[in-house]
Amino acid sequence: MATPDGTHNGLEVPEVTDNTGAPPPPPTENEKPIHTAVTTDAHDVPSETGELLSEEARPIDPVAAKRVLRKIDRFLLPILVVGYGLTYWDKAILGSAALFDMTTDLELAVINPVTGAKDTSRLSWATSLFYFGQLAGSFPMSYLVQHLPTRYVLGPGIMLWAIVCAATAGVTTYQGLYVQRFFLGFFESIIPTSFLLIVGSFYTQSEQTLRQSWWWTASGWFILIGGGLNYGFAQIKTGGLHSWQYIYIFAGALTFLFGIVGFFIPSSPVDAWILTPAERVIAVERLRAGQTGVRNPEIKPSQIWEAVTDIKVWLIALIMASGYTVNGAVTGFGPLIVSTFGFSTLDSILLQFPLGIISACAMLFSGWIGSRVKNIRLIIVMLACLPTMAAFIIIWKSHWSNHAAAPVVGYSLMGFFSPVVSMSLVLASTNVAGGTKKSFMSGVLFVAYCVGNIVGPQMIRSQTVKQHYPALWGGLLGCYSITILSAATLYFVLYRENKKRDAIDMDEAERSKLSFKDLTDKQNKYFRYAL
Repeated sequence: MATPDGTHNGLEVPEVTDNTGAPPPPPTENEKPIHTAVTTDAHDVPSETGELLSEEARPIDPVAAKRVLRKIDRFLLPILVVGYGLTYWDKAILGSAALFDMTTDLELAVINPVTGAKDTSRLSWATSLFYFGQLAGSFPMSYLVQHLPTRYVLGPGIMLWAIVCAATAGVTTYQGLYVQRFFLGFFESIIPTSFLLIVGSFYTQSEQTLRQSWWWTASGWFILIGGGLNYGFAQIKTGGLHSWQYIYIFAGALTFLFGIVGFFIPSSPVDAWILTPAERVIAVERLRAGQTGVRNPEIKPSQIWEAVTDIKVWLIALIMASGYTVNGAVTGFGPLIVSTFGFSTLDSILLQFPLGIISACAMLFSGWIGSRVKNIRLIIVMLACLPTMAAFIIIWKSHWSNHAAAPVVGYSLMGFFSPVVSMSLVLASTNVAGGTKKSFMSGVLFVAYCVGNIVGPQMIRSQTVKQHYPALWGGLLGCYSITILSAATLYFVLYRENKKRDAIDMDEAERSKLSFKDLTDKQNKYFRYAL
């Protein structure tokens, strides 16, 4: 915007001249400005960051917009998938490592001398303490990611996480494992917190459904990849270390290499070095219609208070917390649970593969449907709960014999829980606007994620294995009932709010001006909620 002194946002803009060096003549009375689509020609685009966020909408070439979207996808999506895959693998290693003498080496399982029953409560706490660490790191990391350029936070954060991961190999007691797991979770919390904000900064509301689902599918793919690696390391019988120690060292090394990539991830289209100046304009203009704005480093207390008092924030968090309880149990105890169906250690690892395949495919399919059918996200959440709850009942009530098939089928069907949590991410990123409020929502969602993962392992009572862990399956059924009720309530709240806003007269000029004003979804009457 021009200021009285002839500058734009306080920055000098050079005068445009023709090839002779003379300034262009002033327009005549009959001349009208011609609005053309933004092209990828660099000289059409002002160089200053402030000019990217114009108050007036600038038409863009649809072909160029698709090209920019593909360019963003090719760069971001592989990084997001690999990054989240590594986070899932390193915390899930514990479930497999527990089968490879880790429980004995670190005294994670204690045999009652009187009853002979095995007590795995120490393993439960080792699993839960990881999420206590993530809980402690969620809000500091959310603050850093919003306040600083992404590359300055992600790169160092990932490398610290890698060092802590590899250090697991040096742990000699269960108390030491407790400390290691806490700090592993603390540093690892940077990944989901920042990834959620990155996707929200680069993609429109309709595009976020599939993109958020894409990187979350890594939890399924890395059940396969990580499981295969764990199976391979399990064959190591020589050397000075146990197989579980080699696994952690290798995972730490891979993660450290990935940390280098973290230094090259841009925060938003405004500072995206992968795009030309003209492409940045196109990338920013693509976001205008959604009214969610772009990243803003300023912390606004008013937006924090609005988020605290917004029922939508807490309903989304409740969906995530209740829906993710199953993950805490699977990542820490999955192979151990399968081994109780009468399978060997190595077979128990291989039988994680169907769970991973169903999980990844269910997320991709739900993301694809959600990106093409309007207002179906919460319906997907409720529908995905049904086969998941059926899986709990099948495992609980089936006969557990040597190589029993029914509980394995039920265990595999639990992969349908994945759309519940992937849609929670989408609901959070598409239904909240305002830089500080979005950052707060990201932190709250991550707290909910941690709470669900903390609760899950604590419902496992190894003494009740002969009764098929009734507290676990009964508790999960209760949690998923809460998920369905919360999703139904949120659907009603968002639908009612959209109906109110649809009755308001629209001014397209004002709509364009408000797009990048860092308004919250409540402050901006042009914002529409995605159900």
